[in-house]
Amino acid sequence: MGKVTGFLELDRQDRKYRPAADRVRNFKEFFIELPDQTLQSQASRCMDCGIPFCHDVKGLKGCPVNNQIPDWNDLVYRGEWENAIADLHSTNNFPEFTGRICPAPCEASCTLNIIDNPVTIKSIECAIVDKAWKNGWIKPQIAEEKTGKKVAVIGSGPAGLAASQQLVRAGHEVHLYEKNSKLGGLLRYGIPDFKLDKSHIDRRINQLSDEGIIFHTNVNVGIDISSDEIISLHDAIILAGGAEMPRDLPIQGRNFKGIHYAMDFLPQQNRRVSNESYVNSQEILATSKNVVVIGGGDTGSDCIGTSIRQGAISVTQLEIMPEPPEKEDKLSTWPNWPLKLRTSSSQEEGANREFSVMTQSFEGDANGNVKKLHCIKVDKDFKPIEGSEFHIKADLVLLAMGFVSPKFDGLLKDSKVNLDNRKNVLANTTDYKTNLDKVWTAGDMRRGQSLVVWAIREGRQCARAVDEFLMGNSLLPR
Repeated sequence: MGKVTGFLELDRQDRKYRPAADRVRNFKEFFIELPDQTLQSQASRCMDCGIPFCHDVKGLKGCPVNNQIPDWNDLVYRGEWENAIADLHSTNNFPEFTGRICPAPCEASCTLNIIDNPVTIKSIECAIVDKAWKNGWIKPQIAEEKTGKKVAVIGSGPAGLAASQQLVRAGHEVHLYEKNSKLGGLLRYGIPDFKLDKSHIDRRINQLSDEGIIFHTNVNVGIDISSDEIISLHDAIILAGGAEMPRDLPIQGRNFKGIHYAMDFLPQQNRRVSNESYVNSQEILATSKNVVVIGGGDTGSDCIGTSIRQGAISVTQLEIMPEPPEKEDKLSTWPNWPLKLRTSSSQEEGANREFSVMTQSFEGDANGNVKKLHCIKVDKDFKPIEGSEFHIKADLVLLAMGFVSPKFDGLLKDSKVNLDNRKNVLANTTDYKTNLDKVWTAGDMRRGQSLVVWAIREGRQCARAVDEFLMGNSLLPR
């Protein structure tokens, strides 16, 4: 431990954002990096706890990938940045992703969070990997010996990318299949550029290519090529297609024009930013419109930030859940993730938030365009409160109520893999094996909608299980 009294001497200082009036003019990342000296001082605040809850000890909900946070905090404090990235990469293939978009359960689990003053773990993590890229410390790790085994990974989101990198480093020939024209899955098409610039993905894709992964884009397995053919061509297959079936709102007026799923809206804007065509889809824009976002999670927040940047007149976010408390009860929640009121950077930019609201119907004009939402307040049991009806003007409604399962048509239907009662792919929780010979699954396709950091964890663990199956044992980390 570098500075025993660091947490007593220094207050928390985190990275800040550019002013909202400035950042909403474009789709660029807007956090302001901290100087090295500040980062080193912040790293010295780590208490090197006897039980480091921050990296998920014995099932406590810290970091899902088990980042060795006290270790690399100490290395940063000592200025040993190159050693810090080696330590960080030993548990996390893509810390530049988690350092930008992870909600940081590690900070919630930090012992200093008992006094609402946790270590700035997420900012330090991001700074380590960004400095490593700038200094050329991140290089392809090419396997010295090849195994002669072929593995297919279907889906290039964080789970598929992590599994592919682990397996190619173990010496296997890895083929990564992606139905879109570019790799990255949810990272590329679901997360706005102002939260994750796509250059970070491209840089990793180049590294993975140099390590030997063979990419197959614009290939929708189960439609363009059969699952049986993929299985016959490879020694093992990992299904990592994510959970893309959105939750619908089947109420009166749902068919009016101007009501769209969030994941029709967000990917289209990402394609605009990257000059990628989006043929066979209706243009969805918030420009000069009153926008209503239904759903209070991260996807809803991304819709808010995107709508504001497109020039919406107003943005209202509706959430059926009651408004959480501003502060959690530490004694009953810590070190687990607490339920409390959080305000995202997008919400700060000018959204009106309404809690405990149920949308009862949509109203449209004579041309079939949505114009109004009829809503009602609900109690804690989600029962309508009589007399609390109201309406909201809307020219564009974005449904951001989460995802219920993977899409069934195509891969899952064609492969005849077993599903659980939530229609996710059914697999053993220990080795991610499905009912099909040679087929495993990982990420949201198995566990349901979750965090990027959980997808990376599952991709890594699934890769080890596949490596053990192919070779009888594995040197990949558990």
